[in-house]
Amino acid sequence: MQGLFDQYETEGFFDEMFEVDGKVRSHYERLLGRFSDMDTATFERKRSMAESAYLNQGITFTVYRGDEGTERIMPFDLVPRIIPADEWRHLERGLEQRLRALNLFLHDIYHDQRIVKEGVIPLEIIRTAKHYRPELVGLDVPHGIYIHVCGTDLIRGADGQYLVLEDNGRCPSGVSYVLENRQAMKRVFPKLFSRYGVRPVDRYPQELLAALRYVAPGGNPDPTVVVLTPGIYNSAYFEHSFLARAMGIEIVTSQDLIVEDSRVFMKTTKGLKQVDVIYRRIDDDFLDPTVFRKDSVLGVPGIVNAYREGNVNLANALGTGVADDKVTYYYVPAMIRFYLGEEPILPNVETYLSAVESDRKYILENLEQLVVKAANESGGYGMMIGPHATKAEIEKFRAAIIADPRGYIAQPVVSLSRSPCRVDGGFEGRHIDLRPYILMGEKTTIIPGGLTRVAMRKGSLVVNSSQGGGTKDTWVLDEGEEQSC
Repeated sequence: MQGLFDQYETEGFFDEMFEVDGKVRSHYERLLGRFSDMDTATFERKRSMAESAYLNQGITFTVYRGDEGTERIMPFDLVPRIIPADEWRHLERGLEQRLRALNLFLHDIYHDQRIVKEGVIPLEIIRTAKHYRPELVGLDVPHGIYIHVCGTDLIRGADGQYLVLEDNGRCPSGVSYVLENRQAMKRVFPKLFSRYGVRPVDRYPQELLAALRYVAPGGNPDPTVVVLTPGIYNSAYFEHSFLARAMGIEIVTSQDLIVEDSRVFMKTTKGLKQVDVIYRRIDDDFLDPTVFRKDSVLGVPGIVNAYREGNVNLANALGTGVADDKVTYYYVPAMIRFYLGEEPILPNVETYLSAVESDRKYILENLEQLVVKAANESGGYGMMIGPHATKAEIEKFRAAIIADPRGYIAQPVVSLSRSPCRVDGGFEGRHIDLRPYILMGEKTTIIPGGLTRVAMRKGSLVVNSSQGGGTKDTWVLDEGEEQSC
């Protein structure tokens, strides 16, 4: 190792950049050479430039501590995560396979429920899923696509194998950071990308719009597409407005929409304009107060009926939260075998269901060694990492599992891969994951890279931005590029 990385230690973890013996991995060699030519002052100046860019654009998110929320800039680390072309091909195949199976599963459970009838998944698992919507049974959606946008979280274990941690099929967030991270890297290292064969990510908004237009009701060739946001106070509002602007479409709140004759209209200065497709960033519960939560002021009365009548399409579809359920996650490999007749390309993390008596007994006897997760929480909430938990936290989760076995799963602690990060004037390894974004429309499109999230606190395995995590730019190399690096 040279220069800035002289003191870097892998500490026995799988490191994205360095082998255990300290030798740089081949696809990082040119990057290391570029960084090694740089002194500390230059690197810090470039890091400050990136932070200023985020600040000037108002790219913030909310970190919750206790009962308070604090707005902060997304921590961005300048050392990119690099994925060789052959690794990415493997991930693409696995992600596409998984999304096909999940869409078939969602169609099935809202129609014939073959997977239940043939004993692959117990009916009770479906019925008790928090986001199962029996109101939608029998409803057909355009082209059978329920999950139009999926964010599947991947990790690498101690052996470097990619594992699926969870699927996010409702309103997956974070893609705006993918695009902004790339722009930040180009601003602070303007010559870097001309020397590397890095696949671009900037076509994501166009590909998203194409996928949304494809699922317009009745095959309308010129549909009106909008982004529906809860409003400016939502923690992800920056992303909502960013994507609307990038796609060249309107961003609306519930106050901008009205339902008449089972059709959805947008209020404009020229009168009402019919809306065909809504990319919604509002959860099911709040979407229509006449069907779901009566107290919702974020939703549009009558929008579900317009959806049922086939006059508007929603992306993602209503009821997709069943696929987000961490208990459902356990069954995805079985879904792949059942619907596709294929073996899963990307394995799950080993998982125990507290709803199963034998698994529950094992979980309760081994809480100190396991990661326990609530089935329907996200953002790093409702989770306990046994080896890092206090006795009080362990007992709290023990009581919760006993009271609600369906509501929890457990997994062994996976030693997430690490990547070098700039910390306190030096470089230290921090644990990371990867969220690729998969679009399903006329074709399946996967943005080449995705969001690499970083657990900024030393030793932490929690990468969520809401828990203080940061991000890196993710480079997917062109074919043959890794051989020349």
